[in-house]
Order: sequence, then C-alpha cells, then structure tokens
Amino acid sequence: MASNASERPRIGITTYLEPIIWGVWHRDAALLPRVYLDSVVAAGGVPVLLPPVGTDPSILDLLDGLIIAGGCDVDPASYAAEPHPETVDTRPGRDEHEAILIRAALDADLPLLAICRGLQMLNVTLGGTLQQHLPDAVAHDEHRPSPAIFGRTEVKIEPDTKVGSIFGEQTTVHCYHHQALDRVGDGLRVTARAGDGTVEAAEVDGSDFAVGVQWHPEENPEDLRLIAALVAEGKKRSTRR
Repeated sequence: MASNASERPRIGITTYLEPIIWGVWHRDAALLPRVYLDSVVAAGGVPVLLPPVGTDPSILDLLDGLIIAGGCDVDPASYAAEPHPETVDTRPGRDEHEAILIRAALDADLPLLAICRGLQMLNVTLGGTLQQHLPDAVAHDEHRPSPAIFGRTEVKIEPDTKVGSIFGEQTTVHCYHHQALDRVGDGLRVTARAGDGTVEAAEVDGSDFAVGVQWHPEENPEDLRLIAALVAEGKKRSTRR
C-alpha cells in the first residue's frame, strides 16, 4: 500500500440524499453507510463523497476511481417502464446524478465499481432494463430475506473476466436487493450469475476496469478483494496523473 496519504488513490463514492435526524436536527443530508468508507480505507484508498447535488462530471478529473453505491430503487421512468407495485422508493435526482458520472467515467476510462443499485444504474445508463421485483421471476426472497438482513448467495463466474481473475469460478456474497438486470445494456457483458439465473456481475466491454456487481462487497470486511482491485487500478491511474 502507499506509504503516505498523498500517494493513496482518491476513490469517489456516490451518496444518498435523505431526511435524517441527528441531535435536535431533522433535515435532508448527504449520507453513506460507513462500511463503504472503511472498505476503501482498508484497501489503501482515500474516500471522497459525491452527493447528488451540484453534479459536475469534471470532479472525476481529481479522482482515481469511482464507486456507484447501493441504495433505493431506480426510477422505472429512466428505462421507459411503468412502476411495479413494489417499486415504491425512488430518487430520480440521484438517478440523473449517477448516470452523468457513469457516462463521464466510461468516457475517461476511470476505474469504476458499481455496487448493487450501482450495477442497475450502469445497466440502465447503457440502455438496459430492470426486473422490478425479483421474486416474481425467481419465486423466492433469498436475495432480500427480510428488512435490513443481508442474504448469502453463491455466484458462478465466467472465466477470462475481471471478476473471475479476482474470485475464480465462484464465490459466496452478501446480497440485499429485490430488483435485478433484465435486458442487458449495450456493451455490457454478464460475467456472473446466481444459481437461479439472476445476473450478479457485469463488465463493460473495452474498459480497463468497469465492473458492476449485484452484491455488497463492502459488507464483508473479511474479503475486500473486489474493492482492493478497484483501488489497485486507481493506484495505477494516480501515478500517471
């Protein structure tokens, strides 16, 4: 890892904008679960928070990598679909913010890791669609077993892929989602699936490192290989910046 902070790659992470309570205050605030921050730091990077206001893609010029974080459902209007009854928590402003950053990151070949909702946003940004309520397709709730409880999913990984080079042929992951990729976006290659066929990882063709996963790597501090791979790619970029 880098010997001092100035040599550590800067990893941008998109944040939520939510009404929250702290102390005597009840206001909208930009927030992000701390596990994202701790994971980036443990992997040798410096986290930089990117709130969904005042979006300016030129901020990516200052960064060495980008994480599109998990969160609420993607607005079905962004892929020309009517909302499912279970699609009840959307943030169109955040969708727009992240789509702008995703396009700019791909144009600049900035190392990109899209997590859970992030993979869904990557797919929608590239023209794909989503399965809005996964239990309708797979007839079980194991991908989101109960509120605030992560499931455990075994995924099978395609060979000769970025994800395969990190994990091998399969791995077990932490998941929490009720939506998933349906029609895959242009230039996006599916690289891992769950046993029920759910898309669990995809990579952008022609990019050095543009990976999306449906699971939550930040929730497993014992296995930071994926986030460490992003930081390592960011390190290569930082030496050239």
